[in-house]
Amino acid sequence: MQEIKTDLLIVGAGPAGLGAAIYAARSALDFKIVDKFMAGGQIINTEFIGNYPGFKENLSGFDLMQNIIEHCKKFNITIEEYNSCNKISIYENPDECRQNNKSCIKPYKFICRTDSESIISRALIIATGASPKRLYVEGESEYIGKGISFCATCDGALYKDREVMVMGGGNTAIQEALFLTKFAKKVYVVHRRDELRAVMLLQNRAFEDKKIEFLYSSVIEKFIGKERLEEVLIKNLKNKTKYTKKIDGVFEYIGINPNSKLVKDLVKLDEGGFIITNFNMETTYEGIFAAGDVRNTPLRQVITATSDGAVAASYADKYINDLL
Repeated sequence: MQEIKTDLLIVGAGPAGLGAAIYAARSALDFKIVDKFMAGGQIINTEFIGNYPGFKENLSGFDLMQNIIEHCKKFNITIEEYNSCNKISIYENPDECRQNNKSCIKPYKFICRTDSESIISRALIIATGASPKRLYVEGESEYIGKGISFCATCDGALYKDREVMVMGGGNTAIQEALFLTKFAKKVYVVHRRDELRAVMLLQNRAFEDKKIEFLYSSVIEKFIGKERLEEVLIKNLKNKTKYTKKIDGVFEYIGINPNSKLVKDLVKLDEGGFIITNFNMETTYEGIFAAGDVRNTPLRQVITATSDGAVAASYADKYINDLL
């Protein structure tokens, strides 16, 4: 297997990874950026984005990411798509350690093994994002980005004076249901239990909002429509009855899974599995940085992810220069 050495390896080519790549290029770092899928990340499934600074008109997540990818090309950045980093481990090379003048601080610390090569680097930026938990019912995959969303902040304004549905009963689901009342004329909250799991403060606010209606002990069994989502099939778990309901959009908030498996044995994670970082995007393992949705951030948006990437690359540059 071919071995390639580089100063910095960025794992993930979504907003955080591409933001990091642009700043790494501006710092004249020798780096590589790889992604197991197509460049762009989860946001390419978002139908419209209206809150990214500098773009007055709504544009799709795909188009926004294409703009960022074109920006990367300006710096001659090569994005290695469909090149999965299958394993990250500590690089062990005693000969290099003996030759180094800095008291045996190894100039290369990490090795990423892909299907075709081993990438050895001095520093890592983990920008692998997070994946929303899904219902995995009929029609769901077909209507993601066409009526099904996982981000009210991104897509809520598209449903002005329309009827939407929120799936979930935790803090995030109720917070987003309340947010959606700013736009939608009706918000249905579908929850599989007969009571919410959100904190009481949020529950009381939701109960007091006349725009919100609760469908307890219920689940969505099927998404139905033509070019876009038009209705859902709902099942009541108590009496086993089923019925269809016309709806303009569904927002799923049944949880989120950070894609932190690659470094779970190297860095400290919080209780949800998100990578813990400081303000410099440094993890608990020296030389490993994290950016975007994979870290324990209070807001998961394109703008915060690209910002994380910029910070991570800037401090990775400083770290690498201090090594040499």
